[in-house]
Amino acid sequence: MVNSADLARRDIEHVWHPYTQMKDCEKHPPIPIRSAKGVRLYDHDGKFYYDTISSWWCNVHGHGHPAIVRAIQEQAQTLEHVLFAGFTHEPAIECAEKLVSILPAGLGRIFYSDNGSTAVEVAMKMSFQYWQNTGSKKKMRFLALDMAYHGDTIGAMSVSGVDLFNQVFAPLFLDALKVPTPYCYRCPVGCKAGSCSMECADIMERTVRDNSEDLAAVIIEPLLMGAGGMIVYPEEYLRRVRKVTAECGVHLIADEVATGFGRTGSMFACGKAGIAPDIMCLSKGITSGYLPMGVTATTEDIFNAFYDDHENKKTFYHGHTFTANPIACAAASASMRILMGMDVPGKVEAIRRRLSGFLDSFGSHPLVGDIRGIGVVGAMELVKDRDKKTPFGIKERIGLDIYTQGLSDNLVLRPLGNIIYFFLPISITEEEMSDMFGRAHKAISKVLDAWSKRGRGKER
Repeated sequence: MVNSADLARRDIEHVWHPYTQMKDCEKHPPIPIRSAKGVRLYDHDGKFYYDTISSWWCNVHGHGHPAIVRAIQEQAQTLEHVLFAGFTHEPAIECAEKLVSILPAGLGRIFYSDNGSTAVEVAMKMSFQYWQNTGSKKKMRFLALDMAYHGDTIGAMSVSGVDLFNQVFAPLFLDALKVPTPYCYRCPVGCKAGSCSMECADIMERTVRDNSEDLAAVIIEPLLMGAGGMIVYPEEYLRRVRKVTAECGVHLIADEVATGFGRTGSMFACGKAGIAPDIMCLSKGITSGYLPMGVTATTEDIFNAFYDDHENKKTFYHGHTFTANPIACAAASASMRILMGMDVPGKVEAIRRRLSGFLDSFGSHPLVGDIRGIGVVGAMELVKDRDKKTPFGIKERIGLDIYTQGLSDNLVLRPLGNIIYFFLPISITEEEMSDMFGRAHKAISKVLDAWSKRGRGKER
């Protein structure tokens, strides 16, 4: 019988994992997962792990949801794939109709792709070509937040922060403008959270106004910046970005790859702030993680700038082999049907209260600098010195210690550097949260206390 250790050994011989220093696998081999159900993953030795991060933030309804599984099985029996240029199919049409019915007002055109980075790349090319097609040839630049993460393709990295993830590729980037991130815990302009006048938004507004003739679009992760550190910022900031872009004739691209489909408490984070962008990027939760899929949704105005006689060369020449894959579209429609049949705000609020209560129990620990969250997402930022907000260095892998301890306690606690976070599925039950948080409190406390004692020992 195949066991986990044997599969891990075979994996290391040939497989190259993303965002993984493969040398670490000598001490921390990958964990082969045999099956999954609900919020639990199961390895080949029968051990389970709570999937606290929704398998990279995409599993909205838990693993193995019967309605999504059934939709995939039924679609696979009739049409698995077809060229989506000159052909179409009912699953793509139905998926688009469902999306338009729940998207912010005005987003009535759906362009399919196959992942989040590509959805962003499509949005940037769409905005750029819109201005070329309409005669505003100078509008060629993009503006983003300096700690953003929008994906791993060259265009998407260009509008992301330059950090450990992508600094080696910086010479390849487009010349994008950056403004300070509204990071309340580490305010870029030295203000105190809750008692400022949002000077960071002033900087964004001035930059848009000063560069409006050259700007194609502002791209932003609405309310929650994921890979940048689970940074949560005020709704008013997003509303001010929408206002200034509209006034200055600059597109607003909302990257809802991580935040879409109920995760913040509304169907989309833009809706929570009461705004509608010109372009929205979707992936991850669109199929609840069951199959790869990306969507770039936009307005009729942008669509019409490409609608012309062939010889005028305004066609949007972009596409992928797996664009609008019928099985992925069927999975997406099934996932949306589930969401549309539930009280998303009520369910998410119940999860938020439980998650916030759990995280707040660490609020007085000397190594916990900040606790933040929105909807089903919650995080704590670990620091060496709470008063000075001193971060742990790259060699001080406290996050790795929490990850490995979590595995011993049946938890997937994959950190973002010094950020320990939870990104829960909407399907999680009260009983599952009680068990998960009980185990997590034990695991995290054990590591934090050990590091605290180590620090006191050095002081002596």
